[in-house]
Amino acid sequence: MFRRLALLVVAALLSACAANQVNHDFDASRDFAAYRSWSWKDPALQYRPDDPRIKSDLTEQRIRQAVADQLDQRGLRPAASGARGDLNVQTYLIVEDRQQQVTTNYGGGWGGPWNGYWGAPMYNETRNITYKVATIQVDLLDGKDGKLVWRGSDEQMLSRTPNPADRSNAIRETVARILSNYPPR
Repeated sequence: MFRRLALLVVAALLSACAANQVNHDFDASRDFAAYRSWSWKDPALQYRPDDPRIKSDLTEQRIRQAVADQLDQRGLRPAASGARGDLNVQTYLIVEDRQQQVTTNYGGGWGGPWNGYWGAPMYNETRNITYKVATIQVDLLDGKDGKLVWRGSDEQMLSRTPNPADRSNAIRETVARILSNYPPR
């Protein structure tokens, strides 16, 4: 019975995360057609919290590659070595604990007012489920004045045992969803 409950809870959490909207914001006064090149702002990836269990050169490499691929698909090219890009790119990986309360009702009566009620007594079981959510945020800053011109973020529930290919795919898909609204229309 517990396995069914746990499976139901995981399915509900996954569907809740899948229904999340990607967040976008941008400066409507900017001419996004004028941006042709980009470069990384130092540090290219910031971690929240700054935890060695989260921080990884492999994760940074995956996020940087996914962002570079998506920017390339949108016609933005990396700035020449040593040159400043029209846009500076900075990313964040934010991992936080979330909780969801799940109540399951067991038992209960059957029948109706005309033939009486019968059945087992009803009781509730309430559990707190804790899970981790990772948010990737991509900030695009104007290369001349350093002001934020575009921001996008998306979150995903972390899996406990993904393999490296699954991690890479999840990062690529998340970054693609984030940058799907760039340039803004």
